[in-house]
Amino acid sequence: MNNLLIGLIFLIATILVYIGAKKLYQKYPNPLTLPIFLTTLFFVLFLSISNISYDTYMIGGQWIDLFLGPIVVSLALPLYRQLPLIKKYAGSIFIGVLTGSVIGLVTGVIGAKWLGFESWIVQSVAAKSVTTPVALSITDAAGGNLSFAAVFVMIAGFSGGMFGPAILQLLQIDHPVARGLGMGTASHAIGTAKALEYGELEGAVSALAMTLSAIIVSFLAPLLLGML
Repeated sequence: MNNLLIGLIFLIATILVYIGAKKLYQKYPNPLTLPIFLTTLFFVLFLSISNISYDTYMIGGQWIDLFLGPIVVSLALPLYRQLPLIKKYAGSIFIGVLTGSVIGLVTGVIGAKWLGFESWIVQSVAAKSVTTPVALSITDAAGGNLSFAAVFVMIAGFSGGMFGPAILQLLQIDHPVARGLGMGTASHAIGTAKALEYGELEGAVSALAMTLSAIIVSFLAPLLLGML
């Protein structure tokens, strides 16, 4: 079977599974039925059971991966539309993102140190709350394990997308800017996708928070790790 056919099979399969997961989520909205979580879980189990390698899956999966860049860039549109409100809350947004970034960084690193993990695990968990490309760059520079870093980033994204709304509701946080800040700072792209379900303002603020937190953590992570 040639690579083109393999790629088409996995590309179509991924799209169909995601569509099915989305329909299930619309019918039974629940943290555990989040479409991206169910789709990921399905293919992890499928590849494990079938003994098909991840590299084989990515012959088709890479075509979806190519769209991640343009999708992130497209978030500039809601940012532009909500620019007046973002300017109005600029100070609050910066303070919120800075605080969230520091807390996410410190709790991950200090928590890993407190639990007695080896240094490479501490270095791998440092950038868990920022988007994957930035997290991998930080981890690589710090000498951590890129595979572990990717897993920690996924955990942060999935947990925020799945349980973030419930936490916001529990804490009675209903301001759109606050919601967007929390989701984007803690759970990067997956959190932003979830924030867009609330509204365009939440999505725009979340996208901005995701970007700012990546910049902040890229500066602070090497400093904190260098002090330990």
